[in-house]
Amino acid sequence: MTSVDIIVPCYNEEEGLALFYQETQKILDGMTGYAFTYILVDDGSSDKTLTVMKQLAAADSHVKYLSFSRNFGKEAAMYAGLSASRSDLVIIMDADLQHPPAMIPEMMKGIEEGYDCCAASRSSRKGEAPIRSFFSRMFYHLSNRMTNVKMAYGAVDFRIMTRQMVDAILKLSEVERFSKGIFAWVGFKTKWYPYENVERTVGTSKWSFWGLFRYALDGITSFSIVPLRLVSLMGVVISLGAFIYILITLTQTLLFGIDVPGYVTTLCAVLFLGGIIELSLGIVGEYIAHMYMEAKNRPIYILKQSNLNDN
Repeated sequence: MTSVDIIVPCYNEEEGLALFYQETQKILDGMTGYAFTYILVDDGSSDKTLTVMKQLAAADSHVKYLSFSRNFGKEAAMYAGLSASRSDLVIIMDADLQHPPAMIPEMMKGIEEGYDCCAASRSSRKGEAPIRSFFSRMFYHLSNRMTNVKMAYGAVDFRIMTRQMVDAILKLSEVERFSKGIFAWVGFKTKWYPYENVERTVGTSKWSFWGLFRYALDGITSFSIVPLRLVSLMGVVISLGAFIYILITLTQTLLFGIDVPGYVTTLCAVLFLGGIIELSLGIVGEYIAHMYMEAKNRPIYILKQSNLNDN
């Protein structure tokens, strides 16, 4: 019998966690040849998420939980779940039922066909704000153009992976994590399963627009140095433009005499160059921040309590 761990990152999922378990269990009960274990990861929730986890664990010995000392983020929760998993196969999915449990049997067939990973991707973003969908498309476009790591458009964290792929992911233990990029970076043979976007039935999204923007920026800077090269290119272009302008000014001075510099032209040039300098410092600062966080060598998460070792 093939053992399977289901890793579920949870942050303030008190309202929907029990429903997630019930709906998922309905699907798992119809699958033979697999032994499923839930690994629920409480990412420092401020509600009664941990209490619900303990209730589920008391009713089902196949439910395990981890609880952080504070909120470390979904990336840390997924890493903790992967680190705790010991099974032949590992499933990662959200607790809000936006990752349809009904897809698990179909995705499992892909693993049986010899794929190392079967992953879901949203074919549409129905129900999502248009501005959010636009920036999502832009992120995937820019990321695939600027990095050597190619991500499928609409890729989500919902996936089934072999033990070999999970072990490879765990070797990448950086603190500033971007799992979608890591999943692609380690390689392995992946089969994609498109699905229609599913809106939350209970609870609200924990992602703000600014949080998603920061997450996208971390994703690009974690796997590409193209922004740094763009800074260098801007420096070359501006220097070349300045040199040409100096030649033109010298020529006009020699031929027509000295002109009084225009106030507006000078002000525009100063503001433009100042903006370029600030932008360049910001881009360089992002990379320095990554190095700073990694150099401190802090743990990715701190575990407060767990029932993993309970019989």
